[in-house]
Amino acid sequence: MRLRARGPRAAPGSGAASSVGPGDVRRLAPPGRNPFVHELRLSALRKAQVVLMTLTLFPVRLLLVVAMMLLAWPFTFFASLWSADGDPEQPPAAWRKAVDFLLKAIMRTMWFSGGFHWVVTKGRQASPSEAAILTLAPHSSYFDAIAVTLTMSSIVMKAESRDIPLWGTLIKYIRPVFVSRSDQDSRRKTVEEIRRRAQSNGKWPQIMIFPEGTCTNRTCLITFKPGAFIPGVPVQPVVLRYPNKLDTITWTWQGPGALETLWLTLCQFHNRVEIEFLPVYSPSEEEKKDPALFASNVRRVMAEALGISVTDYTFEDCQLALAEGRLRLPADTCLLEFARLVRRLGLKPETLEKDLDRYSESARTQSGGRMGLPEFAEYLGVPVSDTLEDMFSLFDESGEGSMDPREYVVALSVVCRPARTLDTIQLAFKMYGSRDGDIDEHALSSILKTALGVAELSVTNLFRAVDQEGTGRITFADFCRFADTFPNFAEEHLQPTQARPDGSAQTPLAPSPNGFCADFSPENADFGRKPCREKLD
Repeated sequence: MRLRARGPRAAPGSGAASSVGPGDVRRLAPPGRNPFVHELRLSALRKAQVVLMTLTLFPVRLLLVVAMMLLAWPFTFFASLWSADGDPEQPPAAWRKAVDFLLKAIMRTMWFSGGFHWVVTKGRQASPSEAAILTLAPHSSYFDAIAVTLTMSSIVMKAESRDIPLWGTLIKYIRPVFVSRSDQDSRRKTVEEIRRRAQSNGKWPQIMIFPEGTCTNRTCLITFKPGAFIPGVPVQPVVLRYPNKLDTITWTWQGPGALETLWLTLCQFHNRVEIEFLPVYSPSEEEKKDPALFASNVRRVMAEALGISVTDYTFEDCQLALAEGRLRLPADTCLLEFARLVRRLGLKPETLEKDLDRYSESARTQSGGRMGLPEFAEYLGVPVSDTLEDMFSLFDESGEGSMDPREYVVALSVVCRPARTLDTIQLAFKMYGSRDGDIDEHALSSILKTALGVAELSVTNLFRAVDQEGTGRITFADFCRFADTFPNFAEEHLQPTQARPDGSAQTPLAPSPNGFCADFSPENADFGRKPCREKLD
């Protein structure tokens, strides 16, 4: 697979034609720094500070934080008993205003006790009638709850959260929108509830939504989910900054865990956070009809305010880089771009796995025959489009206008089941193999280049190691035996070399409107090999 330059094209969702620089090389550039990985390194002085704080200030702070939560509990408990289950009364009762004031004071004291001595607020928070929805980004930690407690906005949460002792009572007070995992229709009901509240003319409290849908390391803004933008009402963007010398705040999918993040943060002398309310964004008629366009344009405004780039990749795409399979994807793999394009075509990898056998059988019957763009569109059952052309160009390495459908199937298999490497290899052997089910070195090279998403890969050493009898052919059984004997065969025998995109003297380093954040070049060779850490809810 190879990223190739294409002619200039307007950025998606821009609403108008705009230049994206030197063609689509920048837009299709390999990913930069992975936004779902956070590496925290402590100097000797920092480690000494953590030890000292752990023995002195940490237990005091932790005790005060718990005490503040216990103090807030009776207020929220009795307020929840007195509150009606229906729409909130307008104007709010005097007791409700008093409880709001007390809870804000208690929560601010709690954050102060935890070391957040300076919470800088910029801009003006709009009223519920001006903007019923607050979109907050980047979402990087549970400490982002500071913005929720200071505004007393409603949020979207799992229904199971209401049953958590102490915390559940505090949550129910702010009238959240609960999402039930057991209800298959919950997504639709959640969107309808958000729309109902947003269109109530300020009757309900504002809803604060984290449109990224997951935590990142704040190096860029990932794709916004459309839920906050489906109602088509004005929203107020809210950006978060943590201008601390040492980033102990970030809690993402690979890096310090929840308890370690809490411990290290409470061991800092001071923790700073900035909350900036940007001007209310009123959607155009086109944006009201297209929530994805609305979300993209709001994201662009927020990224400009933060001074960071945006990326069209989602967390689902980046799970490929974090998957623990036999073949670890290199940082510059084309498969992240492939996964993004699959979703842009309206195809969901989560539902495509059942179609892999059908795709592979169709590709096998062509016996290595190549197809052009129209045939590829018919093969996938989608119309020819710019997105399909981008995907086609990944497999058309020579630029002659043809591709091997077997490579598409292999790439799709990796995207659908990134941790099941041998299943992908077995599927590839069925397509590339002879009647006896064996393949030669050239076929193995094609399979592994596609499975890794690279343009150049030497498999000679690996093939010779698997082909112990020297027949020049290997079977899937031979490959499995070798993989079981040498689990780290990829690190020992494969050294992918990704060529630069054609027509580009060098990979662009500047942040780009649609590319991954730049500078994903970890200095530590072992960086990124830690298993993906499941976040605690």
